[in-house]
Amino acid sequence: MADTVREIERKYEATDQTELPDLTAVERVAAVVERGVVDLDATYYDTAEQRLAAAGITLRRRTGGEDAGWHLKLPVALGVRDEVRTPLSDAPPPELTALVRSRTLGRELAPVVRLRTRRTVRLLQDADGTVLAELAVDAVRATRADRTGAEAAWHEIEVELTGESGGGAAFLDEVGGVLAAAGVRPAAAASKLARALAETDETAAGSAPREPGVDGTRDEHGKRDKRSGKPGKPGRRSGKKAHTAGDVVLRYAREQVRALIALDPAVRRDLPDSVHQMRVATRRLRSTFRSYTQVLDRAATRPLGLELQWLAAELGVDRDREVLTARLSGALARLPRTLRLGPVSARLRIWSQRRRLGSRREVLAVLDGERYLELLRSLEALLADPPLRPAATRPAPEVLVKAVRKDYARLADRVEAALQAPAGPGRDEALHAARKAAKRLRYATEAARPVLGKPAQKFTKRTKRVQQLLGDHQDSVVARGALRELATQAQRAGEGGFTFGLLYGREEALAAERERELPGVWAKAAPPSGW
Repeated sequence: MADTVREIERKYEATDQTELPDLTAVERVAAVVERGVVDLDATYYDTAEQRLAAAGITLRRRTGGEDAGWHLKLPVALGVRDEVRTPLSDAPPPELTALVRSRTLGRELAPVVRLRTRRTVRLLQDADGTVLAELAVDAVRATRADRTGAEAAWHEIEVELTGESGGGAAFLDEVGGVLAAAGVRPAAAASKLARALAETDETAAGSAPREPGVDGTRDEHGKRDKRSGKPGKPGRRSGKKAHTAGDVVLRYAREQVRALIALDPAVRRDLPDSVHQMRVATRRLRSTFRSYTQVLDRAATRPLGLELQWLAAELGVDRDREVLTARLSGALARLPRTLRLGPVSARLRIWSQRRRLGSRREVLAVLDGERYLELLRSLEALLADPPLRPAATRPAPEVLVKAVRKDYARLADRVEAALQAPAGPGRDEALHAARKAAKRLRYATEAARPVLGKPAQKFTKRTKRVQQLLGDHQDSVVARGALRELATQAQRAGEGGFTFGLLYGREEALAAERERELPGVWAKAAPPSGW
């Protein structure tokens, strides 16, 4: 069983001669309590290409200390990581390897570095004896697990908030200020692993280890820094403003792929809103492929678009249930008690829970499947060697505006068809088709915002308003279907379906109101003049 702790810490450079200042100078610190010395022995695992390190992720097996076991650290923000822990075992546990599957893409995880650390621990306590933070002075020796056996050694200081602390990052800033006044400076590497990789690389190359980041050869995760003149990732430009259509479209596509990969472990951990955000990333990427066919060859992107459509649909099972349950629960809560007849809340809760169990299993099965893994591999290959068309080399504004206008014309046709359709299922379907077209237009405009500026930003907002109105209408259509099902179940159980019928009527009235609002909202959604 995996446990997760939130790690918030700061790292500082040190030597074997570093003397700590009086940390009771920090407000709230009343005492610094010695906790003794502990020896830690950790082996870090990664792929041969160090794909985890490139993403700032570490996976280790550590003995010694109070938390011996396997630790997977996932970045949350600067200086903040979620540490997922499992008990000791010989091989990397499946619970943790699943969380990095979107990074490894099926590649083998093997030892890359062994770190042996002698840690001297001190506790920073307030006047009541509450532990605010743990300060560790570490003497570290790193040994590469490859045939070079390259070594490096250094000292460092870590200050980590404890679960008892209420000071947060502001408290760490105060500690850092006292350390800085004593000449202790922040560490150049983001983690022990990053420093170990950088310094053992230099040792193996025959040069004296240098501090990571100083000579520009490593980034914060220990990977090659493109500013040093070393080759970067294909198709990327560092520090240069994108000017061509290819630059802009590829940048947006890469953002969505990065989001998709990063959200994978969040979905597996069932973090709030993660399924929705992952689904949005797949839809944005698919829309990019469909809207910008003059930039990216449709023959290459169409198969990936179909796979993204499949993934979005699989993710949508759980997300749609979540949205629908929230809508129905809210509507039920707003009814006067006198109109809530029978165990309607309990029936809705059971109905939702049954669907959640099934949808959750289905989502995890998709993420564990070979089809999903092959999609990620294909996206990586496409972005490494983009199938650019001639228009990709042209100035971005003229190409992107043309694509956005084409999507707008497509939406206009669908809105007109929906407004002319007779009331009933046919109009509902036409409005849903218009909603999907509005979403595609919105994403196409989002991608163009870096070069089209404020007009694109304002147009995105207007398009989003159309999309939201049509989305509310479609949610009402889906809600009415669920309410019919709930009313039927209640009737068969002898509970009566009055309340569900009442909610059905309200949803029907809301949908009619959204249809009346559409012409006015649509009239304000025209593209900027000059486009």
